[in-house]
Amino acid sequence: MVEPNTIRTLVLGGVRSGKSRLAEQMAVESGRPVTYVATAGAGDAEMADRIRAHQARRPASWGLEEERLDLAAVLRRHAPSGSCLLVDCMSLWLGNLLHQQRGGVDDAVSAFLEALSAYPGPLVVVSNEVGLGIIGMDPLTRRFADRLGRLNQELAARCDRVVLAVAGLSTCLKGQPARPA
Repeated sequence: MVEPNTIRTLVLGGVRSGKSRLAEQMAVESGRPVTYVATAGAGDAEMADRIRAHQARRPASWGLEEERLDLAAVLRRHAPSGSCLLVDCMSLWLGNLLHQQRGGVDDAVSAFLEALSAYPGPLVVVSNEVGLGIIGMDPLTRRFADRLGRLNQELAARCDRVVLAVAGLSTCLKGQPARPA
């Protein structure tokens, strides 16, 4: 049986599904100090507004790591503390890898999954579920959706709990449901 304060949770959902808020709630419930691991960069004004909204919601006591590419290094760096890491989000991280790394995407994903499996504290990982939409019109969109779908499957296999968020509601797909708010 997994200790409740070391559970690895994957929170899936579409855009504006409530997945980040749900993940934040789960991080608080871990009972550990929380570090928010942000993978987004503010490339335009709308994204900057999204980032500000996320920042305003987080407790001031939470730590922050901004890392767009090397998530494995973040997990290894925080492993001695065993704090709760909330990684938001896999879809932005994978997009960063596909756009900025000329090759090596699979190596970065493998390193992250290895670090995730070895992490001694609770983890809450957020990702977009892309398997419910249409097939992309261009090769890059299809490559992204295919690779994110595989990453989500790999994460789900390694996580103790998998939760799907839709319209602000959640359902537990794997493991024990989170405590109600």
